Amino acid sequence: MEIIRKEKDLKRSLENPVLTIGNFDGVHLGHQHIFRLVKEKAREIGGESVVYTFDPHPVAVLAPEHKPLLITPLEEKLRLIAEQGMDVAVLANFSDKFASQTPEDFVKGILYDQIRIRQLYVGHDYTFGKDRRGNIALLRELGRKLGFNVEVVEAVRVGGMVVSSTLIRDLIQKGELREAARLLGRNYLLYGQVIHGHGRGSKKLGFPTANLNPAGALLPKPGIYAVWAIFEGKRYPAVANLGWNPTFHDQKFSIEVHILDFDQDIYGQPLRFEFVERLRDEATFRGPEELVTQIKKDIAQAKKVLPADDPKAA
Repeated sequence: MEIIRKEKDLKRSLENPVLTIGNFDGVHLGHQHIFRLVKEKAREIGGESVVYTFDPHPVAVLAPEHKPLLITPLEEKLRLIAEQGMDVAVLANFSDKFASQTPEDFVKGILYDQIRIRQLYVGHDYTFGKDRRGNIALLRELGRKLGFNVEVVEAVRVGGMVVSSTLIRDLIQKGELREAARLLGRNYLLYGQVIHGHGRGSKKLGFPTANLNPAGALLPKPGIYAVWAIFEGKRYPAVANLGWNPTFHDQKFSIEVHILDFDQDIYGQPLRFEFVERLRDEATFRGPEELVTQIKKDIAQAKKVLPADDPKAA
């Protein structure tokens, strides 16, 4: 997928561009449905499928005190959009200046003059431009004047729920990872660099852990989770602890991942992991021996949960 970091960096004419606009945080089933429609139309008219998205998230600029934690940081979002088979992603820098554009200036100056869109797909509740004055009716009016079509895509529902990034964030933060995965179309993924921890996992408990820095990430609520750890492209079953380790009275929140049947030194290396299922709450134990007994139970439960989730096992 070609990534254009700024509209002004668009150095070539796109071929009959069929475009969709949005934040696309999470690249969930609703977004994937829109991308399929865009790709189908682009193939039909011999054009290119184009995603127009933003960085930072508009709420981070318009109401920074309410900015959401992102399901997919920028580069992960672009990777997932590319996996959907889109041809081009245009990444707009969302700033106060960008937000001050009138809806008419945005459509005429960017979508039409710069991108030369042939067809536009938007969600049913799409608004845009200064004070969010732009709406579907205005888009259609401008499309008639400028010569492009506007298609409105209805929301996707799963189990009676409207699939949305807001709902998925809420499910993740509640620890309802199975439900979040149903709406995402995949497991929720976190990644980071392995850092030094307290050293208790290996030395004191006999279960070495990879410790990750969770700063700024959208995290499930504290607890013990069955996860897949992904290192150098290979998936390993694992158990993750998110929380404060109450048995040892830690004061700092941490993420510790025990990767099963794994003995590589990965300090300083990037590690990705997919949340599959919440196993239990964090608990305070009377001592290391009691904790070790529970860890063994957690590992046994994770081994039951994870094979059924592994696509390679299908």
